Amino acid sequence: MSHPAGLPSLVFADLQGNITDFPGLNMAGMSGGQFFQPALADLIPLPEGSELFVLPGRLPVGYDQETGEPLLLEENPFHPGSAVQAVAAFMAPAHTTIFNSAYQTQGSNAPRLPLFAYSAVGWHQGRFWVTAFRSDPDKRQDACQFDQPTITRKTKQKLKEYRDNRLVQHLGKCCLTYGCPAARNYFLGRWEAPLPTSPVCNARCVGCISLQPAGSCSATQDRIRFVPTAQEIAGVAVPHLQKAEDAIVSFGQGCEGEPLLQAQVIEKAISLIRKKTDRGTINLNSNASLPQEVERLARAGLGSLRVSLNSAQEIYHSRYYRPVGFTLTDVKESIKVMKGADRFVSLNYFIQPGVTDSQDEFEALSTLIETCRPDLIQLRNLNMDPEWYLQTLDFHPTEAPLGMRSWLLQLQQRFPALRLGYFNPILNSAIVDK
Repeated sequence: MSHPAGLPSLVFADLQGNITDFPGLNMAGMSGGQFFQPALADLIPLPEGSELFVLPGRLPVGYDQETGEPLLLEENPFHPGSAVQAVAAFMAPAHTTIFNSAYQTQGSNAPRLPLFAYSAVGWHQGRFWVTAFRSDPDKRQDACQFDQPTITRKTKQKLKEYRDNRLVQHLGKCCLTYGCPAARNYFLGRWEAPLPTSPVCNARCVGCISLQPAGSCSATQDRIRFVPTAQEIAGVAVPHLQKAEDAIVSFGQGCEGEPLLQAQVIEKAISLIRKKTDRGTINLNSNASLPQEVERLARAGLGSLRVSLNSAQEIYHSRYYRPVGFTLTDVKESIKVMKGADRFVSLNYFIQPGVTDSQDEFEALSTLIETCRPDLIQLRNLNMDPEWYLQTLDFHPTEAPLGMRSWLLQLQQRFPALRLGYFNPILNSAIVDK
């Protein structure tokens, strides 16, 4: 991946949302609430399929090219007296952020940012650049893989064919209304298909994308409102596993609560699926709160578990997840249960610059890897207002962060056998205990 020849310039927006660059300041990044000037090696071209967001109530911060000091841009340099807003990039899947967008929030009335990730972005030589690296070469959710007319046609065909299957109808909304990449791939008959099952949850995640209390930020999608039957689940999963290229089906999606609360129906569904086909991977995305249910599903034939984790430190895990009836100890036990059954385990590790790459968090994650032995870490940018997240954790670092590139290098050096990526893995064969 190419890097720019020089540091990109700051980009900002006017109140109408028009984005432009200001060559008088270099772009800046933010990590743990502190400002940093990116290195050239931190920068890649804005990936195709990414979006640019305007950040209301937030003034952009750049770096003075002569002094190397961060400076606040308080007005439009081309129209003195006119207001400006900070800009951020929401990157396409399979890319990990190095710095958040650099800004200063103006007053207590600034709106809370919606549940997206906010990466630093600048302008250089006729293109946008972001502080990021590609974390997975798999192209299964790349923008170039999706042709909307084809998606619409095939989705409507399948919705008509499965008009009595509530789960298929729900996935149709995910596909056509929210543009969910997994739902799109299901209707295109390839790769990973989603199997949402649970309308309820035993955590109250501050950054939950499917359920938010009144007065908070808006959820980005509606949560499923029913528990599909085992037959409805198998009706989605079996044809997909039988026919799809590199087939995976996954319980536990962004449009649901915690699937382990529906372990009984999932167990029945896995049994039905494996009576029809031993092809492909059955995966569960979970908060891993209930080790006994994980054990039940492993016996039924669950091949892969992806454990969502914002932090390997109990205090920060509990402040984000606000768990009901479980702790990080239970999460670790679920990982050990799956590994004890010789199954594949991924960590769905939420990346937040300044927190993820703090020394204490790195050491806590390293200890978890050493004791629980996960196979893969999926690097997922945390979709949450960065300042809100720091406030939620009550995070006050006492030393500078490692830096995300240094964090990655140290992780690879300490654990050379550990896989790093973004997507659930394609396992070659079904696993069923007899």
